[in-house]
Amino acid sequence: MTTTLVLIRHGETEWNRQGRIQGHLDSPLTPEGVAQAKACATRLRDEHFDQVVSSDLPRVRRTADLLIESRGLPIRFDAALRERSYGIGEGLTYAEMDSQHPEFFSRIRTTDPDYAVEGSESRREFHQRITNALRGIAKDHAGQRVLVVTHGGVLGVVYRWLNGLHISSPHKVEIPNVAYNRVSVHPKEVGEDWKLEVWADTAHLDTETSEPA
Repeated sequence: MTTTLVLIRHGETEWNRQGRIQGHLDSPLTPEGVAQAKACATRLRDEHFDQVVSSDLPRVRRTADLLIESRGLPIRFDAALRERSYGIGEGLTYAEMDSQHPEFFSRIRTTDPDYAVEGSESRREFHQRITNALRGIAKDHAGQRVLVVTHGGVLGVVYRWLNGLHISSPHKVEIPNVAYNRVSVHPKEVGEDWKLEVWADTAHLDTETSEPA
C-alpha cells in the first residue's frame, strides 16, 4: 500500500526577497508569495488528500491556509517540520552573516555537519529531526495521501536524503517557493522504500525562486 507525500515550500516572504536568514524567526508573505500559494492551490484542487501536516511557523501556516482554503481538509501543525535553527544568524542577510560571523557562516552551512553554536542546530541534528518527522508522518498515515507544507531547508534535507547525498554536501538544490514535490513510500519486508517522484515542478507558477540548502 503506497503512501504519498506532496511537499510544498511556503510562499515567498519579505525576508526571502531581502536575502535574510529566517530559521525559526518569521516574516510575512509578499504579494507574490500569496499569488504563488493561490496558483498552487488551483493545481492541487483536483488531488485528493487525507491529511495536511504543516510547520507551525506563521509563513507556512499562511501558505497552508491558502492551499486548502474552503476544502475542509484536516490539518495538523508540527514544530518538527520547522526550518533549521540558525541561532545568531537569524534575521541577518547572508552578506551580514559572512561579515559578522565568517567561521560560523562557513562551518554551519557547508563543512562541518556537527558544528553548532548556542541557539542553532547542527546540520546532522536538523537532518535527523526532519527524516524522523517524515517517517513519522508516513507511518501515521500509511496508505494515504498527505500534503506537507514546510520550508526550503526541509526540502533540501529531503533531496539529499532520497538522492543519497552526504548531509554536508555543498550540492546546490533547486527549491522554488511553492513548487510541487512528490514522494512515494512503499512498504518492504524490512523497512520502507522512499522514492522521489517529482521535484521542483513549477508549471503552475509564472516565476521561480531557488536557494542553496
